[in-house]
Amino acid sequence: MTAYVSALDLFSIGIGPSSSHTVGPMRAARAFVTSLAEAGDLERVSRIHCSLYGSLGSTGLGHGTPDAVVAGLMGMRPESCDPHAVRGAWSRLETGGVVRLAGRHPIELDRDDVTLEPRTRLPGHPNALTLAAWAEGDALPFVEQTYYSVGGGFIRRDGDGGGESGRETRADVRADAAASVIAHPYPFATAEALIALCDSTGLAIDELARANELSSRTEEALDAGLDAIWAAMAECTRNGLGEHGELPGGLHVKRRAAAVRERLREADDAGARDTSIEWLHAFALAVNEENAAGGRVVTAPTNGAAGIVPAVGHYYLRFVPGASADGIRRYLLTATAIGSLVKANASISGAEAGCQGEVGTACAMAAGGLCAVLGGTPAQVENAAEIAMEHHLGLTCDPVAGLVQIPCIERNAIASSTAVSAARLALHGDGTHLVSLDTVIETMRQTGFDMSTKYKETSEGGLAVNVVEC
Repeated sequence: MTAYVSALDLFSIGIGPSSSHTVGPMRAARAFVTSLAEAGDLERVSRIHCSLYGSLGSTGLGHGTPDAVVAGLMGMRPESCDPHAVRGAWSRLETGGVVRLAGRHPIELDRDDVTLEPRTRLPGHPNALTLAAWAEGDALPFVEQTYYSVGGGFIRRDGDGGGESGRETRADVRADAAASVIAHPYPFATAEALIALCDSTGLAIDELARANELSSRTEEALDAGLDAIWAAMAECTRNGLGEHGELPGGLHVKRRAAAVRERLREADDAGARDTSIEWLHAFALAVNEENAAGGRVVTAPTNGAAGIVPAVGHYYLRFVPGASADGIRRYLLTATAIGSLVKANASISGAEAGCQGEVGTACAMAAGGLCAVLGGTPAQVENAAEIAMEHHLGLTCDPVAGLVQIPCIERNAIASSTAVSAARLALHGDGTHLVSLDTVIETMRQTGFDMSTKYKETSEGGLAVNVVEC
């Protein structure tokens, strides 16, 4: 058994504001209409209905889930769609409005054809949606399917076992069952096994990850994919650093990244102080403000935590002597190995584990990746990831008004600082430490299981009920 998930799946180019509430449901809706088309049933459809359950029902409006479902039904892909075309796709619907399923078969679709059922929680996962299709004149749907959006844009279709799909190139999520059994040359299910492999082979974590990647793609394809991921992260950061104004949603949250950038440029020109950590914060704010606005973003490993890995990567490129594009590839591959361990042994879903599963995981990934490119040994990398995750245990997911804004945006900036601190702290040791990364991941899983549902992306507790919405 291996925990390893490809970097090109774990880091997925999509749109904001949520990988589990926007990207996953869009992929599920698209997979549904694609399966209808492949079965020759698309032209039979006269009506479609989608029910959003649990966390998707609780915070779906703030996260743009109905819009994402309609966009997916129209055949849009998260990685290639126009974000502006997705925003409002559902809210613009009028009674008797026409939508073309898979971009070609027209049916009437109303806003009432997407319903929110926050009090109904299906056993498979807190993020669940059921899609049903009717033929003309039929009282009952001729096909009905439930999907689970399990975090990071990955989806699982009910009845397909453990196979998950986070890549919309697969129309049928069952195809991922085959992808999940690719024979990796260096399989590992735990951090302990990963470090043991490094010790026995003399390879670094990123080198093991690269070898696993090459079991299913060429070196050129891998590097091109990693470079595309970083390019999308960098573009998102640039966009966020250049935008002013308020974020959508009604909270009147002002964008701050651009103003911070301007002040930091002035400080740098004056040589007034070390601004490295402040730039780190600005990078994270920029990405998460773009995400909150529904812009193009890379799940890392989720959208709610999307600012941390890019921010620390920019910190490396800007402030670490000798930083390079190849170093960014090593950084992403190391982060992938760590994120894979969390995904396999706990959860990266805020609806399942709280924000410790999102921001905590992203912080551990960034800390381990930075430690690696700063010259850390595999044991030091594992230690850095453990420090980062340990100090996010118990972190709740309680977005105000169901929007990925408060406390999410600032939380990414603070976690970026934690990642840098964890990496540098680990470098002062020799890699030996009392609490292992495996122990912290298991503790995070248990804590998420014990955590009240109201603190897991439902906006029913914490800041979500104590902050007055103005």
